[in-house]
Amino acid sequence: MNFSNLSVIYINCSLKKSPQKSHTETLMEVSQNILKKENVAYETIRLIDEEVAVGIYPDMTEHGYDKDVWPEIFEKIIAADILIVGTPIWLGEKSSEAQKLIERLYAMSSKTNDKGQYIFYGKVGGCMITGNEDGVKHCAMGILYALQHVGYSIPPQADSGWIGKVGPGPSYGDTEWKDEKLNIPVGFDSDFTNRNTTFMTYNLLHLAKMLKENNGYPNYGNSRDKWDDGTHWAFENPEYR
Repeated sequence: MNFSNLSVIYINCSLKKSPQKSHTETLMEVSQNILKKENVAYETIRLIDEEVAVGIYPDMTEHGYDKDVWPEIFEKIIAADILIVGTPIWLGEKSSEAQKLIERLYAMSSKTNDKGQYIFYGKVGGCMITGNEDGVKHCAMGILYALQHVGYSIPPQADSGWIGKVGPGPSYGDTEWKDEKLNIPVGFDSDFTNRNTTFMTYNLLHLAKMLKENNGYPNYGNSRDKWDDGTHWAFENPEYR
């Protein structure tokens, strides 16, 4: 199987600025190691390091902000075949940076591609979650819903994650806890996490490859431009009763 014509962008929504250690990025590296072996190009952006404004417009400098680098980041996102959103869990929810990312993606979702479809059609999305206690599935549910709503395609098993035991404890990839060295970095021996991360990575690649080879989705029945021009395909207004 050849995936070498695909590209992936990872957006790490950690609340820690570089160069602080990000446990979410440590888990992302498991997926990225697969991409290296499959000759797939990828890039990682830690969102909190960038001056991305809060808002729901494509460029927030037009709405009161002095600086907003989102337009440049969006160009990297739209150029990639696959978007993987990574986030830690805080109070059972995705991070505020992850929510900001979703809102900025939503700001772009009314744009259309060269077939008149919403701009994220033909792109594939997934997510990776780390944290303590519970919340992996809850966070994934919200992220994957948002991605498909703006136009991303979501394959089976499009999420992976790791959580520790209930209560304070080490995080994914930690090599010591309470001044004691750990023989194996935390989570590295979790078959559940390793399996799901592998399945997620390959499922994203498979779907992206199929879509790319078929030039995305046909625009029959889903072109915003054609709808606005009066083409409604087999749709008819329901009868009033």
